[in-house]
Amino acid sequence: MLLSRQPLVPTALSVSTEVPPGSGRFTFCRSGAKTVLASAFATSPLRFLAPRNHGDGSWVFLSNLGGGLVDGDRVELDLEAKANTTVLLATQASTKVYRSPSGCSQRSSLRVASGAALAFVPDPVVCFEGAHYSQSVHVALEAGASLVLFDAYTCGRAARGEHWRFGRLASRTTIDRDGRALLVDATTLDATHGAISRRMGRFLAMATLVAIGPRFASVRQAMLEVHEGPNDERTVCAPSAIGGDAAILRVAGEGFECASRKLRSSFAALAQVLGDDPFARKW
Repeated sequence: MLLSRQPLVPTALSVSTEVPPGSGRFTFCRSGAKTVLASAFATSPLRFLAPRNHGDGSWVFLSNLGGGLVDGDRVELDLEAKANTTVLLATQASTKVYRSPSGCSQRSSLRVASGAALAFVPDPVVCFEGAHYSQSVHVALEAGASLVLFDAYTCGRAARGEHWRFGRLASRTTIDRDGRALLVDATTLDATHGAISRRMGRFLAMATLVAIGPRFASVRQAMLEVHEGPNDERTVCAPSAIGGDAAILRVAGEGFECASRKLRSSFAALAQVLGDDPFARKW
């Protein structure tokens, strides 16, 4: 477990020896004008960094000792953002999924209190040839909470000619607000249903960005203003409003680099909310 020198609010935390491998638990609360990481732990192979930043929020970046997920890995994340906090949960690099005949998975449970803002922005999932991977994300928002959620995956190691050669990728995201379902988004790509590459065509990367709540109004506006330019034949974009204060943007690209360009204005707006830019040297 790696932590910065960021001051923490003292809290009692007992880590049971029965906690399974790959578990991470994080609680954020308000301390004066800033958000602090009040309690945290991670069990191998999961690791995390909590770097300083120039805003008033708290950031956590997840990593993995093996550089990715191997057969049988089960990662479970549990995060609570208490009232009026500002939190970024991201990854140091893409989530690589190695050949895994028996499969591996990641499950995230995120709770965001009233007035809090959570940005869950992991790098894309990259499933190698022969990988079998599933992930689920459940977000519970209280009334007045705000969320930015990013989910992306690529065809595999495109530089090595791997184009959708993994066995299975299944992803399900559920967002509840004030106890009611706001969004359910699910994708399954399974080679037993037919060649995945034939169904995906020319596209090598898919990305989805969701913004909800009052604190991410500027992000939502940037998402809805994304459009396909006359000379931009390498991507397809589909922004949509959800109710009065939520939006979803889907991007399909011939590579992650061209797809991510369509997201830059949205991430620039997110950086303004965070008070610092965690994406400056990334995408």
